Amino acid sequence: MSSATRVVVLGGGVGGLEAATILGRKSNFDVTLVDRSPVHYWKPVLHEFAAGTITEEGNTLSFVKAAEKFGFDFVQSSPNAVDRETRSVTLENGRTIPYDYLLVALGARANDFGIQGVLENCYFIDSLKDANVIHSEFRKQLLAARAAGKRLDLAIVGGGATGVQLIAELCKAIDTAPGLGPTVRKESLNAVLVETAPRILLAFPESVSQAATRQLEDLGITVKLGAMVVGADEAGFALKSGEHIPATLRVWAAGVRASSATELFEGLERGRAGQLSVTKTLQTTNDPRIFALGDCSRIEEAPVAPTAQVARQEGIYIGQALPKIANNQTPEPFVYHDKGAVVALGNYNGWGMWDAKRGFGGGFFSGRFARFIHEGLYRQHQAGLVGVCAAVREALKERFSPVKPDLGS
Repeated sequence: MSSATRVVVLGGGVGGLEAATILGRKSNFDVTLVDRSPVHYWKPVLHEFAAGTITEEGNTLSFVKAAEKFGFDFVQSSPNAVDRETRSVTLENGRTIPYDYLLVALGARANDFGIQGVLENCYFIDSLKDANVIHSEFRKQLLAARAAGKRLDLAIVGGGATGVQLIAELCKAIDTAPGLGPTVRKESLNAVLVETAPRILLAFPESVSQAATRQLEDLGITVKLGAMVVGADEAGFALKSGEHIPATLRVWAAGVRASSATELFEGLERGRAGQLSVTKTLQTTNDPRIFALGDCSRIEEAPVAPTAQVARQEGIYIGQALPKIANNQTPEPFVYHDKGAVVALGNYNGWGMWDAKRGFGGGFFSGRFARFIHEGLYRQHQAGLVGVCAAVREALKERFSPVKPDLGS
């Protein structure tokens, strides 16, 4: 029997895969990564998959290939039960895997807040599968609307980075699709962005929110602020004000809630949005052998935002801290280093912030700089997995031979 420390990682997103790649290369660790998808993808570009402006080829990584390269085992499945007494995880495929340490990196999903009709009548963009469904539906409905001489009524709820970037990227898809273009977009698309708060992009300075709103409106998108959705049906969204927003394509991109799989962890503290409560070493408060990171966790003493940047840093931290913990040493606590944030509105504009008060971007040159940084964060992560040369090659390919979305002509 192997004397190696057994580590099971649930979830192969940014944080989970970072931890698995670090620990998998250590000879005294036996690492198994579990994910329902066969491939890893960078979640902040899901809106581009949904619009069809990037393809899976070159922008996803096979977990099987990653496992071979970084020395861990991969199982395509999802957790079905967790037994903390026997330290084992039972998967949906029936397999039971024992562990010495369990890393929970199950991510998050949009929060429907219990609003009537949202789950039944809206599309979500929480996974690559979701993004592909949105792309298929967007293409189908746009073709049908144009054939009937009508406009496609699109409504996206959620004025955070996901919703804002998605609605802009869908516009870009029409603008760059063969046989279409900006004129066809204006004639064929009626797009509405709905936000409960008084401004979009609340995580950014107000100046960025205002500039992004103007950019969306310049694209012909209606931005409805202070609009609380109280119901959704096949015809659109009902607002608290009594107004009804017609929409045949309805996307919900509001709020953040931990994966429902965190409910499997009986006896562990969870926050109101389902996140597992963790200490400053990212160990769950009631079980030091279970770690949680990324969007499905919450550091009670020092909460951080549910972003890919946070998840990546936490994954790297666990990869470095767990060997010390397994050797009965005490690691330094996790410290998040905020490197700012960026939001890119297709190829139209982009903004970022160095901190909560200092924004940058907007305009031709500054907007291009912000979009360059946005892509750079993705390529940095990609380079760590597939190598610098492969990441640069894919970046150059998309720069000089951009994808032309197939939306019919």
